[in-house]
Amino acid sequence: MPQAVAGPEIERLIQLLARMPGLGPRSARRAALSLIKKRDTLLAPLAEAMRVAVERIVVCRSCGNVDTSEPCTICADVKRDPSILVVVEDVSDLWALERSGAVSARYHVLGGVLSALDGVRPEHLNIERLVERASDPAVKEIILALNATVDGQTTAHYVTESLQHLGLTVTRLAHGVPVGGELDYLDDGTLSAAIRSRTNF
Repeated sequence: MPQAVAGPEIERLIQLLARMPGLGPRSARRAALSLIKKRDTLLAPLAEAMRVAVERIVVCRSCGNVDTSEPCTICADVKRDPSILVVVEDVSDLWALERSGAVSARYHVLGGVLSALDGVRPEHLNIERLVERASDPAVKEIILALNATVDGQTTAHYVTESLQHLGLTVTRLAHGVPVGGELDYLDDGTLSAAIRSRTNF
């Protein structure tokens, strides 16, 4: 086990940074050192922003998004199309779709996907609330924006069955060749999905 190179407070900072996605022990040490070198312009403002975040961040009771207000900014936006609910696995997926600007609808965060291996069952997800929201007469379409994994597709089938009695249009994201993609570099599963989901030109 490597010896500590700094005091316990700095080692604690490094250990916490190392828990972040994409940061290993070495990257965490570099990040910590960078923060320490710029403590007036970076570390102190970051610490203050994190303190405020801990105090003010809430999970929206309606959609499951994280924000500093209840309801969240997206749910409070009257310009959004109330007839479409986009179902996502996690808040990061919601943010990715928002970044793309592809849709101006309302969202619903499930909080995960069904997984027999991980013991995630329907009652662990935000599916009951989705059915409640989908029962609103204003809602006409549910877009399942779930990952194209086995667990994502299993969840999509379960959600579709749960909403079947409402008579809504349930759609999913298209699968296939990405924009700018070259066929030679794509995997077999993506090519098969692209062929199955082909459209008129």
